[in-house]
Amino acid sequence: MAEQAITPGQTVTSAQAGPSETTPSCWSCGTMRAVHFCSSCGKVQPPVPADYFTFFGFPRKLNLDTAELEKEFYALSRRLHPDVFGQAAERERSWSLEQSSMLNDAYRTLKDPIRRTEYLLRLEGIELEEQSKQATEKARATGELKKQVVPPDLLEEVFELNMHLEELRAQKKSGEDDPALLEEIGKAKLSLEEKYDELLDELKHEWKDWDKLADSGADETAAERNKILSRMLDILNRRNYVRNLVRDVNEAMEN
Repeated sequence: MAEQAITPGQTVTSAQAGPSETTPSCWSCGTMRAVHFCSSCGKVQPPVPADYFTFFGFPRKLNLDTAELEKEFYALSRRLHPDVFGQAAERERSWSLEQSSMLNDAYRTLKDPIRRTEYLLRLEGIELEEQSKQATEKARATGELKKQVVPPDLLEEVFELNMHLEELRAQKKSGEDDPALLEEIGKAKLSLEEKYDELLDELKHEWKDWDKLADSGADETAAERNKILSRMLDILNRRNYVRNLVRDVNEAMEN
């Protein structure tokens, strides 16, 4: 993907940035600059607030071409490498280091399907950890039970699994060994791992709906947009819950 030019007056913002700032012309030759390098003189440019999708010149969509992402990453890595700016001015070396750091962060985030989804949710103002923190604080303040993110059809399985794990821990303390119990726990673990994979497939289905909506760009789709974001958040929360269950099973069996 070619280096994106920024037209006069265009702004590039990030989820963490404050109010949008007008992107200046090239500091060296004064012509229209691009995101990373001047499109005229080729000089490296000072970093501007940009989300990771914009940094790579991609639209804010989730079915991302990872092969193209990798290609862009290595191309930019070569151009932004500090060795290239060994004889350059101090500020150019500093800018190349800043841009290289953001390049690495952006690449690590976008190449991973889960981190990419979580990042997009943050761009849309939804923070997974914050959601959990708010739910915990509300439960403490009201005395209500914290909302259970695991689906109802899994509750019975989780209840039975927890009983098996408690029994296993008790047996380990007393030095006993029950092969039948270990087999039951192993089956439960396999079932959870299958569910974990299924939730990723479910998430990818939501990607299609999100990308289709992003392509439409219609203002009246705001309600549908929020529904998709909410569904993705729910899937990620359920997937994290299942992941933690598998972790608990592994720890109990190892210990």
